[in-house]
Amino acid sequence: MEPQLLDKAAPAAEALGRLRRRAEFQRVARGRRKALDAFTLQAVRREDGDNDPAGPRVGFTITRKVGKAVERNRIRRRLKEALRAARPLETEADHDYVLVARREALGRSFAALIEDLRQAFRAVRRNQRDGRRPAAQTFEKGKDGRS
Repeated sequence: MEPQLLDKAAPAAEALGRLRRRAEFQRVARGRRKALDAFTLQAVRREDGDNDPAGPRVGFTITRKVGKAVERNRIRRRLKEALRAARPLETEADHDYVLVARREALGRSFAALIEDLRQAFRAVRRNQRDGRRPAAQTFEKGKDGRS
C-alpha cells in the first residue's frame, strides 16, 4: 500500500517560514507596521542577498512585560493558531513579518484575533502598494525641525 501524500493542491504561498535570528527581527522592526489592541504587525521586504527559501516568514515577539512564562507561551500559542486559522492571508512571498504581542491577546476572543490578523496583513500590504514609507523613515535627521 502506498503512503498517503499531503494535499498538493494547497498553494505554496500559504506555507509560512519562521524568523529565527535576532538580526532578522531587528531588520523587520524598521519596516511598515500596523498596531492593533492585541498585537502590532511589522513587515519588511527581504533583501535580494538573502539565501533563505522563498515564501513569507513570520516571527513572534512576546516580551516579559506581557506576563510570566506561562502567559507568554499561551499568547504565542494563541497567535500561532490564529495565524493558521486566518489563512489565506494577504502576504507577499518576499516579505518577513513579526507579530509583537500585547497582553490583550490573552483575553481577546479567538474570532476577533483572527479578524485582527486579517485586517493587519491587509493594512501593511495596502501601505506598500500605496507607496507610503514606514513611519520610522518618515523624517530624515535635521529636516523635521529637531536638530
